[in-house]
Amino acid sequence: MKINTGIPDNHLQEVAVKLNKLLANELFLSMKTRNYHWNVEAPNFFELHKFFESQYNELDEIMDDVAERIRALGHHAEGSIKDLSLLTDLTEQPGTSDPKEQIQNLLNDQDTITQQLRHLITEFGETHKDLGSADFVTGLLRTHEKMAWMLRSFLK
Repeated sequence: MKINTGIPDNHLQEVAVKLNKLLANELFLSMKTRNYHWNVEAPNFFELHKFFESQYNELDEIMDDVAERIRALGHHAEGSIKDLSLLTDLTEQPGTSDPKEQIQNLLNDQDTITQQLRHLITEFGETHKDLGSADFVTGLLRTHEKMAWMLRSFLK
């Protein structure tokens, strides 16, 4: 059923495309965080193990929210790993169990997503006149900024 949001279909399509790219980045960051949760080795193993778990749980919630926002706009959320892997801006690094390297890798990815979100706020609001999606990604920006701050605190 066609939705009537007052936003032209071509604008909604563009927003959905950008949100699917964001969804891909969220998925890759979640999987990398989960990998580090499984493979961290450090004297403070338990603390880092739990910390990584809290981060990937937060990312799992974000992914669900992004996918549901895409659906609310009348489009389909990408669900295949193959398709999402073609959309992501994030890269895989060789496996590591070193906590500082893991945290730095996650922080770099958080920074990439934060920059993406800053751009999307303006694009969604000004170019596509979709203030709902602009507000939605503004909330995600605050969440990612907090997650990055927590990662940075381990590197001090």
